[in-house]
Amino acid sequence: MDRVNVAVIGLGMGRGHARLYHECPQANLVALCDVDTTRLNAVGDEFNVTHRFTSAEELFQLPGLHAVSVALPNFLHAPMTVAALKAGLHVLCEKPLAMNAGEAEAMVAAAKAANRQLMVHFNTRFSVPSMWARQMVDAGVVGPVYFGRTGYNRSRGIPGRGWFAIKAKSGGGPIIDIGVHRLDLALWLMDHPRPVTVSAATYAYLGTELAARQGFEFDVEDLAAGFIRFKNGATLTLEASWAGNTNRAHDTFTMLLGTRGGINIYRDEATSATKVSVVQEVGGSLVELSPKEQIKPPTAQAAFVRAILEGKPNPAPGEHGLAVQRILDALYRSAAEGREVPV
Repeated sequence: MDRVNVAVIGLGMGRGHARLYHECPQANLVALCDVDTTRLNAVGDEFNVTHRFTSAEELFQLPGLHAVSVALPNFLHAPMTVAALKAGLHVLCEKPLAMNAGEAEAMVAAAKAANRQLMVHFNTRFSVPSMWARQMVDAGVVGPVYFGRTGYNRSRGIPGRGWFAIKAKSGGGPIIDIGVHRLDLALWLMDHPRPVTVSAATYAYLGTELAARQGFEFDVEDLAAGFIRFKNGATLTLEASWAGNTNRAHDTFTMLLGTRGGINIYRDEATSATKVSVVQEVGGSLVELSPKEQIKPPTAQAAFVRAILEGKPNPAPGEHGLAVQRILDALYRSAAEGREVPV
């Protein structure tokens, strides 16, 4: 096999998956699936995809299909992924991996039982700043990380329609929606130390008011903050909000302090570009390093396809999604109970 036959299930967020598979030389985008036939036909026409399904069960019977992207609302991630794995397909699942750690564990177990790839769409890893930071970590420039701050805050950015603000369908608010990306990025750059305890708080002042004013359902947090302790002594703070009284419309950041250097990945508000730097002490002075050559990394979709073709572990395995999910569960549990809890 020199190319992977892939389909996309869910064409809201999944339209981006379809585009990136369409652009990947090692992938054949052979089928699409969505219950909305208008959207299904629009995306099908855009990428010239003949096989179009409104039923995933029918899609799974398509001869020669190797893999699928699951880009559905959070509450459908686990059942659809497990069904696809049982049908013998590799799966790239949107973040978060599941609604909770129990579902994520079942997904990882299903992938092992089927001997198929399960990858999480942690696409924040697949950017020039993130990949360069990872190279600095691998080169020993940063040293073991002992403290970090990571987060994603919006001044006003609540997804006001659909399922995002309905806990039964989303699992939570900004911490599971956008904070998950920053949490994953920090854990990845820290080499996934083992978390031991979490302390967190959640708030819904602005979200509740805005939802009532605009007439949409809202029963999740609009801001969450947490403090994570790891077995190796490192600590990490995490922030995520959809709404806050701040003059920064979108504020994303991941700052990690290591024994040899520090990483800072941040969004430049003026240009909207994500930037990265590493600071080291050299000869008694702090020296800032930054990437000189912008080498474009593979997309998450291309990396997924390559892992299937080469028979090698993918770069964002289900186990990483499970580790993130356990921390997310602990954050919500801590906030609900008003105390520090074990992970």
